[in-house]
Amino acid sequence: MDYIHLITAAENFAKEQLGQDTTGHDWFHTDRVRNTAALIAGMEGANVVICSIAALLHDVADEKLNPSKEAGLLKVQTWLAAHLPDEAVCKQIMEIIETMSFSGGGGEPMSTLEGQVVQDADRLDALGAIGITRTMVFSGAKGRPVYDPKIPPRDESLKEEYRDYSKGTAVNHFYEKLLKLKDLMNTSYGKQLAEERHQFMLVFLEQFHKEWNQGAE
Repeated sequence: MDYIHLITAAENFAKEQLGQDTTGHDWFHTDRVRNTAALIAGMEGANVVICSIAALLHDVADEKLNPSKEAGLLKVQTWLAAHLPDEAVCKQIMEIIETMSFSGGGGEPMSTLEGQVVQDADRLDALGAIGITRTMVFSGAKGRPVYDPKIPPRDESLKEEYRDYSKGTAVNHFYEKLLKLKDLMNTSYGKQLAEERHQFMLVFLEQFHKEWNQGAE
């Protein structure tokens, strides 16, 4: 199997599907996740090709960008069946994509090292300076306010409520999800990369609240 051409085809498919996205799940996010996944895979001894393809296709299936989770997964499964004759590899990639989402509470643990790598790479892109900017862009796209001190963070384990973006705020999202990701990382190298980004978000939130409350009695 010519994996170079397969990866190129996956890149083109992801660009086609995500190129017009304005919620922070665009092609640039996908490309960063792919690059980070390849980096972690090299450090952890995972299959770089499987990690790269799964990373490239992960948001094509995202339920936030499709009529339903099932519709998104079918789209990716159909594409893989047409481009990758190895059914075992297809199955592994689909399992990664089906399991990797945070989905309001962490989801099932990854059963393969490749899945752990791709999940870590995706979570890393929700942290640090990139994570902060993506949160604000996504919140704006969904009509979610930046902050309201009268609205407390929600219980992210309640999936239906977690996916109801109209009830939350951008800043609450840090407490509902992003600050929890550091402790959910799978790989040693992923944990190492997450630590710096986590600390940066803590500094940002401290400064945000300081400025919000400045001059208030």
